[in-house]
This record gives sequence, C-alpha cells and structure tokens, in this order.
Amino acid sequence: MRLKMFRTKRKLLRKDRRALSPVISTVIMTAAIIVLVLVAMSYGQSYLTLSIAQNEFSTNQQFMLTTGLQIDNVAWMIGRAQTIQYSSTYGSVQILPDALTYTVQMYSGPTGSTLVNTTTLQTGIILYNVPTTEYSLGKNYVHPIGTSNSSFLQSGSAAPDSYAYSIEKLPMSDGNFLRIVVVPTIRMMTTKVGNTNYAEFYMPLLTNGKSPGLSQSVSLICQNVNQYLQSGITKVTVTASFPLASKGFDSTFFPFQTTTQTVTLDSTVQVYVGEVSVSIGLYA
Repeated sequence: MRLKMFRTKRKLLRKDRRALSPVISTVIMTAAIIVLVLVAMSYGQSYLTLSIAQNEFSTNQQFMLTTGLQIDNVAWMIGRAQTIQYSSTYGSVQILPDALTYTVQMYSGPTGSTLVNTTTLQTGIILYNVPTTEYSLGKNYVHPIGTSNSSFLQSGSAAPDSYAYSIEKLPMSDGNFLRIVVVPTIRMMTTKVGNTNYAEFYMPLLTNGKSPGLSQSVSLICQNVNQYLQSGITKVTVTASFPLASKGFDSTFFPFQTTTQTVTLDSTVQVYVGEVSVSIGLYA
C-alpha cells in the first residue's frame, strides 16, 4: 500500500515538473513578439520620416523655383515686396550673404583691347537645407530645377535672372545637407534705337535682411536700383568668383558651365543692378 502511494506521488511530481514547460514557452513567445513589434515600429517610424522628408524636399523645389522667379518681379522697382510661404518639418531656409562675386569688365577699340571700366558686384544666395540624416540623394548629387542651362549669363527678354538647382556636397563647414539653391544670374538684352545699338545687363543682388523666424516664409524687398552707362563698348567680360570657397562654397558648389563669359558687341552698354533684401520668417 505504501509502495503504491509513493509511486503515485512520484508520478504527480513528474507531472508538476512538466507543467512548467508551457509557462516558460509562453514567456519566451511573448518576449519574441514584443521584440518583433518594436523592430516593426522602429522600421515604420524610419520609413515614415523618410517619406515625409522626401515629399517636403520635392515640394520645396517648386517653392525655391518660385522664389527665384519672384526675384525678377521685385528687383527693378524700389519698394516692391513679395512674400513666399513654404512648409517644412525637417528643412530650413537661409540667406548666405556675399557668397558670389561677379566682376564685369568693359572694353573698347576695334579688337576690344582697351579696358574702360571694371565693376565688382557681390551677391548672396538662398539655401533650403535638409540634414542628410533625414534625407539624402547621395554625395556629389547635382540636379538643375526648371532649366538645364547653367550659364550665369543668359540672353533674351524671357531669360531668367536666377538659377535653381539641388546639390548634396559633402563635407561642408556648416554641416551635412541636401540643399536647394537659388543663385542670382545675369540677363542680357540687345536692342537698336535709330543707329545706336544697346546692350542691357540686369543683375539682381541679394542682401541679408531680417530673420526673426516668425513663420516659414521668405520676403523679398527691393531696396535700390542703380544704373551704369558706358558707350562705345566692343567687348564685355563677366567673371564669377567665390569669396566663401574656403567654407566649401567654391566652383564645385556652383555648377556653372564656365566661370568666365565674354560677349562681343558694338554698343552702348547699360547695366541695371537691383538690390533685393531677403528676410526669413519676417511675417507671422
């Protein structure tokens, strides 16, 4: 009798030990599911962040192109102003003063060998910056926006006086960014009045305005328009140089076809320089 009871107790004990196995399995399964859920959430969050940054970058390419077009609307009438709104979670807009220098040299004489006048003009550029930690298109990525003509001197009444492009140049002194850039360029038009040929050059110069950061907006205000007149000009040479080259804003950052352009003519030259103040977040 005692032997039978002893065997029964041993059997129960063995059943109790086996009963622990489903509990341990449940704990392991639950832990594995939690880990999988956390991994999926992390992946989902990363994908969502990338999608938002990508959509913002694509949308704000149009915003920067519009900003460049508005420069032409503002630059030639003192006091004229225009504000352009944008929306972004990861990107920011800045004005980088004195980032580009245009040197205009005018020559006279049959072969254009006599230097008559030299004018040096410095302009800022407008940048839309997205950290590469949020969105990246690859090191050394460069792509024009709106036009593939990357000359800083363009001809015709319909020619733009700004150039917009996307660029990811790494490393840079101010951080690692995928950027959309608006650079002022020069528009040239030729006309003839009576027996006199005229060549007109329009050059918008961007200067640093206020940046209170009250809203996501860029405000352009024409502060001044200067005119220069020189007759008997047979050659004009324009050279672009880069005062902030030591910070990375050099000839590789500005994708111009060439840094020097020469125009041969026999004209009276008129140069119009429109000074445009650029303010960031001026209006709430």
